[in-house]
Amino acid sequence: MNKFRGTGIAIITPFNDDLSVDYAALSNLVNFNINNGTDYIVISGTTGESVTITKEEKKEIIKTIIKANNGRVPLVLGIGGNNTANVIEEIKSTDLSGIDALLSVSPYYSKPQQEGIYQHFKAISKASPIDIILYNVPGRTSSNMSPETTIRLAKDFENIIAVKEAGNNVHQYLKLLRDKPEDFLIISGDDDLVLGVVLAGGAGVISVLAQAVPKQFTRMINLGLEGKAKEAYDMHFQLMDLTSLIFSENNPAGIKAVLEALDLSKSTVRLPLVEASKELKKNIAQALQKLD
Repeated sequence: MNKFRGTGIAIITPFNDDLSVDYAALSNLVNFNINNGTDYIVISGTTGESVTITKEEKKEIIKTIIKANNGRVPLVLGIGGNNTANVIEEIKSTDLSGIDALLSVSPYYSKPQQEGIYQHFKAISKASPIDIILYNVPGRTSSNMSPETTIRLAKDFENIIAVKEAGNNVHQYLKLLRDKPEDFLIISGDDDLVLGVVLAGGAGVISVLAQAVPKQFTRMINLGLEGKAKEAYDMHFQLMDLTSLIFSENNPAGIKAVLEALDLSKSTVRLPLVEASKELKKNIAQALQKLD
């Protein structure tokens, strides 16, 4: 499980102007990140605009990333939803060779009780031939997976190895870190809170911003894992403005604007999302100049 310590990125899906997937930019982004210290890559998460990607595109995206990665870093694949049977069917019908773990979001929209969330992941655990990282993001699901449910799942199922916690709730992080089994990983999904989580015992991050500034972000996380708080916070303070900006309109429009400014991909997104405003792009460009 040490393979999921450090900095993972929730990789975007780059689009051309005609909204087709830009596979060349995707390959370049994989190489850019690996060459600059990223520890693992998460495919087809929220930041990858998974809800507007077709099944055939998802297959091609996976194939493109596996080829570009060439076995260099672990890969995590997002497979989740609020229809348990459909999630299980997708797991069973997906070629998972080359994938090290699944990232599966807590059921959204339906707002199940905690027992429903537990039973959902119990069924997924039994169906999955590879390890599972739970994903709690109540700001998007409208349902919080409680620390008690997460810890119960961690204790009951060997292949549930970690949680990506993105509730932006410090108290919830601390309860998870206090109560978790020793080998269970608490991975932050909140770029703004991750350093404090790591210093308190967290395993690292699945980050949005890191894919644009991997050298700086991985240095911050590695310093945090080494307990070097002052040096880590020096880097955190440098990244603060950019972190706030990328989430000020919507994700992934913000990070795509950063990547466009760095000439790594276009800022195009698919509806119902719209790309970052001119004002945000201007502010991002200024923040990048300060960071340099």
